[in-house]
Amino acid sequence: MKRSEIKRRPLADTTLAGLEPEPAAYRELDGAGLYFRVKPNGGKSWELRYKKPDGKWSWLGLGGYPEVSGSLARQKAAELRADAAEGKNPIATKQARKAAEIEAANDTFEAMAREWYASRLSSWDAGTAKRVMGALERHVFPTFGKRQYTGILSMEWMELLRGMEQQGILEQMSRVRAYCKDVYDLARVTGRAVNNPLDGVHKFLASGKAENYAHVTAEELPALLRAIQSYPHADDVRIGLRLLTLLAVRPSELREAQWSEFDFSKKLWTIPPERKGRKKGREHLVPLCRQAIELLEELRPITGAYTFLFPGRSDRTKPRSDTVFLMALRRLGYEGRQTGHGFRHIASTILNEHGFPADHIEAQLSHKAAGVRGIYNKAQYLEQRTTMMQWYADHLDKLAAGNVVELKRA
Repeated sequence: MKRSEIKRRPLADTTLAGLEPEPAAYRELDGAGLYFRVKPNGGKSWELRYKKPDGKWSWLGLGGYPEVSGSLARQKAAELRADAAEGKNPIATKQARKAAEIEAANDTFEAMAREWYASRLSSWDAGTAKRVMGALERHVFPTFGKRQYTGILSMEWMELLRGMEQQGILEQMSRVRAYCKDVYDLARVTGRAVNNPLDGVHKFLASGKAENYAHVTAEELPALLRAIQSYPHADDVRIGLRLLTLLAVRPSELREAQWSEFDFSKKLWTIPPERKGRKKGREHLVPLCRQAIELLEELRPITGAYTFLFPGRSDRTKPRSDTVFLMALRRLGYEGRQTGHGFRHIASTILNEHGFPADHIEAQLSHKAAGVRGIYNKAQYLEQRTTMMQWYADHLDKLAAGNVVELKRA
């Protein structure tokens, strides 16, 4: 719109956005010494006309539009007019307010968390660092990132964590609580906080580890296997759930699996150590049973063009959400009764009950034996585990078909 068409002041938002440039820059009064400036190139900004202590008039820029909205420009102008009325130099007070804004920004929880993250980075592998920052960015920063960390109350942290608890992501909740508690510990020992609002909060939250292993009983397992086989919502998630039942890997290991890690000729999946949360260690070899190979071949036309077996829905360069399998089980009616991690417990129980050696089972689960034995026993028992896990896959097929009669041992 042309400035000749302006009908009221202060200038309406539609007027600010619609004012057209002219061959020469011009200013339009918004009110009380605040002007809206329009340049020939279309650039727009705010300027305040004020009287200096020596009685002369001058201009002070308040920022560009639309970064500085009309309401914000009027607020800034009012503050600076008040300063001028008290004999203060508006330029000096503007600079002081800017410095205060920067200082306040450094007092936000996100700024403190990123400082803590940087202090710990050298002790983490790349996978751990990515998971830690990803958890904070996903679960904490949207709510508390721009808040002053000393002003966030314990009850607010409890509300945030209980929200995660209600989503069923208990292990993630427990980790996020620990990360944020560490952030406050850093602030406290460096003299920037007196108390840690996360102290004691864990006493009133569910135990992430215990709940995360929830699994069905032996009697309920066949029905669960059949429900997974007929999962109706997404083929890739159905395949993922079935792979969890067959391979007994951690849900995060499967969710972050990449096609490059699979050798179909050797029927082997190699999980690199950096993806297993350890800076030092060795890769974990997972033998692929016939059923797993068939499922991967079914999945390849769906996601084979991407890096991950289970790429994100909105960003294909990242893996699926850490709740994808848990939410799928919830849709099947198994909320609180079965989790992705719980399939590892089921596999361990069945394999132990059927007499397979504990060393082979623990190697399949990528568990390290305690004490000195764990240090010296580096065997992966790959040949034995290949046979064991093919038996296990066939056993699950028979359970799903109802062809197994379990005999109680004396």
